Amino acid sequence: MLKRSGGTARLGRWLAASGALFLASMLAPAVQAAPSFVAFESGHVRPLALSSDGSRLFAVNTPNNTLVIYNVTPAGIFKHAEVSVGLEPVAVAIRNSNEVWVVNHLSDSVSVVSLSGTPRVTRTLLVGDEPRDIVFAGSTGRAFITTAHRGQHRTDPSIASVSGAGDPQLTTPGVGRADVWVFDPANLGTSFGGTPLKIMTFFSDTPRALAVSPDRKTVYTAAFKSGNQTTTVFELMVCDGFDPNTPCTFAGNTLPGGNPGPMTNFEGKRAPETGLIVKFNRASGHWEDELGRNWDAAVRFQLPDQDVFSIDANALTQKASFSHVGTTLFNMVTNPRTGKLYISNTEAINNVRFEGPGVVGGSTVQGRLAETRITVISGTTVASRHLNKHIDYDLLAHDPGFDPTVKNHSLSTPLEMAVSRDGRKLYVAAFGSSKVGVFDTAALEANTFNPVSSSPNYITVSGGGPSGLALDESRNRLYVMTRFDNAVKVINLSTKAEIAALPLFNPEPVQVVTGRPLLYDAVDMSANGEAACASCHIFGDNDELAWDLGNPDDLVTSNPIPIRLGFAALNTQPRINGTGVVTDFHPMKGPMTTQTLRGMRHHGAMHWRGDRSHGFFGTDAFDPELSFNNFVVAFDGLIGRSTLPDLNTMQRFTNFQLEVQLPPNPVRNLDNSFTAAQQRGRDFYLGSRRSDGAPPAAGPGTGFTCEGCHRLDASQGFFGTDGQASFEGLPQIVKIPHLRNAYTKVGMFGFPGMPFFTTPDTGNTGNQIRGFGYLHDGSIDTVFHFLSAVLFAPTPEVGFPAATYEQTRRDMEQFMLAFDSDIAPIVGQQITLTKTNAAAVGPRIDLLQARAAAPFTSKTLGGAVTECDLVAKLTLAGTPRGFLYNAASDSFVHSGSGIDVPDALFRALALISGQEITFTCVPPGSGARIAAVP
Repeated sequence: MLKRSGGTARLGRWLAASGALFLASMLAPAVQAAPSFVAFESGHVRPLALSSDGSRLFAVNTPNNTLVIYNVTPAGIFKHAEVSVGLEPVAVAIRNSNEVWVVNHLSDSVSVVSLSGTPRVTRTLLVGDEPRDIVFAGSTGRAFITTAHRGQHRTDPSIASVSGAGDPQLTTPGVGRADVWVFDPANLGTSFGGTPLKIMTFFSDTPRALAVSPDRKTVYTAAFKSGNQTTTVFELMVCDGFDPNTPCTFAGNTLPGGNPGPMTNFEGKRAPETGLIVKFNRASGHWEDELGRNWDAAVRFQLPDQDVFSIDANALTQKASFSHVGTTLFNMVTNPRTGKLYISNTEAINNVRFEGPGVVGGSTVQGRLAETRITVISGTTVASRHLNKHIDYDLLAHDPGFDPTVKNHSLSTPLEMAVSRDGRKLYVAAFGSSKVGVFDTAALEANTFNPVSSSPNYITVSGGGPSGLALDESRNRLYVMTRFDNAVKVINLSTKAEIAALPLFNPEPVQVVTGRPLLYDAVDMSANGEAACASCHIFGDNDELAWDLGNPDDLVTSNPIPIRLGFAALNTQPRINGTGVVTDFHPMKGPMTTQTLRGMRHHGAMHWRGDRSHGFFGTDAFDPELSFNNFVVAFDGLIGRSTLPDLNTMQRFTNFQLEVQLPPNPVRNLDNSFTAAQQRGRDFYLGSRRSDGAPPAAGPGTGFTCEGCHRLDASQGFFGTDGQASFEGLPQIVKIPHLRNAYTKVGMFGFPGMPFFTTPDTGNTGNQIRGFGYLHDGSIDTVFHFLSAVLFAPTPEVGFPAATYEQTRRDMEQFMLAFDSDIAPIVGQQITLTKTNAAAVGPRIDLLQARAAAPFTSKTLGGAVTECDLVAKLTLAGTPRGFLYNAASDSFVHSGSGIDVPDALFRALALISGQEITFTCVPPGSGARIAAVP
């Protein structure tokens, strides 16, 4: 077998110069392998782009990991080419007539696609975690890309000299978590993943959307899940049991008193003691609950709620920030005439308590989870416009006088927008409504539009899930990406009729395709046409908020889940679960953070308490399918649907959602190794010392190691939980949670010292970016402070070791942020080899090959696998080809003919101009499918 060495260099050059055409002639046309697909549910941001002359339309095919290029002609629209890019492409932007850039959400990369000759990827840029959007701006056409303030590329030594690169400071208070990577397209640098001019960081959570001013001098960037100045007061500080009108003293702080009530459900059974969601009142300057009581003494930080930032595209400096734009910000666009900025967003109503009819509790968010809005920024003025202001939220679906036609005028989940050249008309893709909204911009800005009248009007789009728009005014057309059927639709703007449909190849399993709409659909699945499961579970994930979705009008039910610490420890808790019965699920449960709907297949019953183990379709402590089906009651009690979906409908939803996986951990090293601190934390986590509970002398079942409670067993799909519950001194029994996405909760810092924690009061820590952190209700700011609970306190026999108490907690925090997951960190990673960058890129290719050979265990991906399959794509003698790496022979196998090319010779193919090779680590089992040429 030929190895990489100087002795094979001449042979490699010969093959590159003389043998490429011969090899290409031998390769049979590619044959699509049996599909193997892993769903990630990445949300579209900018999936369509139309060339300035209107001759070409570009569309990302997210499930197929490709860019599709269409020729737009008077005779129709025809597919010109399809280019393999990275995993989960979500945005495309045109640099010039010869080049487009594609943002790959899962690959943490940007594909530079040349349109000269056979379209192909000529360079892969590596950026921060989960990039989402891209624009070109400034006098030299710089590229701006949004990413999270984390990821392995951010700390790569090759860009250490770049301003803004380096440590993401995951445990440092007051650090912005929104990054914009800026590149000079004319000089991408010599580092293997490209060298950005600058990495700009902004004081908000992870960003999503970008927009450019009409003069191209200003770039706008926006936080995605920005929050709304709400947080949770820790349950012990709420002083439950006190009259809500009588102040109490706790840990030296004077607090307003108990929970606002009611104290029981309709059966008269006492509710558990819980935390309380409070919201910052900008008028009074205080943290207040629904009674207007001041909770400043319980909150140790401020939330400036900065949502949108403007950037000088030439100086690369922040110009201004804009607050209170929305809770979840999706897309932005500028008016080409006025320069006004439009932001599609939703505003969460999580400060209102309870689901259900609201009879006993006196309030409910039924049907009003998050209002659909467009916010207009003009100069320094921020003005939000509720697009569904025709909805009467006081009328629920079962109430007399409710108008069932109200949904016909509603829009849900507003994504990409487009503005006409004259600036007078705004189009918005309503992802959950199968519509495109059409607004007169003057009426929108003045808030004089009437959603029920003929203006604005709506364009109905077949296929469902409109996510992207491209306006072709010269032909009076609108191109619409529809994600549910994975297609591009052509709309005649004069007739508002669909005149063509361009389907994109979709390798997704049928259960993914048919079940996806149930997550987002606000037309069939709600009463008012605005609410959907995705109102809180954004793209199947979460909204980074806490909600109090108890229901005082509901029954107390029974908990079938085993409790790991046993009942002996609970006998001293007469008010456990409120009722004093350890196996009760009380319908009033207090604030709980929204959990991700990703990666749930092997983690048992759902919800923080596991209370969906008992429900409409039956009871089982560990069955995830039954548990998800039991969410059926939320369509009535929470979303506001007039009737419950049937079992077949819920099973479709279940079959889809249990397929969706969490992304790879962006904190863990790409070779799946640990830093020294992470390794020390892991050693303690898996070690023999009991970290909590009573000392061993107290008897069996009264103390556990970290892993003994938070199970870590990849062969069983356990990543922090095996589905059992636990008692850890909380007022109610909760299920032991998984730990795979702890890194996403960083950004809240400020802890009010109190009994049962060894951490002292931090004092006011100033401005932070998030109002919710760890624990079921998000009330604990950091993992480090959570681990200061007295049950972890050092003793001679159990708890964290006294000699290294603080350091062990720091190490454990580092391990939690890099926790094991179903999918290896290398999955999605890619690089492009060219004729000039072999020295820089070679070691990264070596890494990809090593991880493709490294054993890995993932029940989700089939058990004993390797960390990834390595796919290579190139244009060989003008024809796109795909290869799959064979680690056993250190060679690449053509996906169609099976021809085996030794690694050294395969790399040598990149020596010919136009034959750049892009290597991508894909989920194990999907390599054969992805290697096939589209």
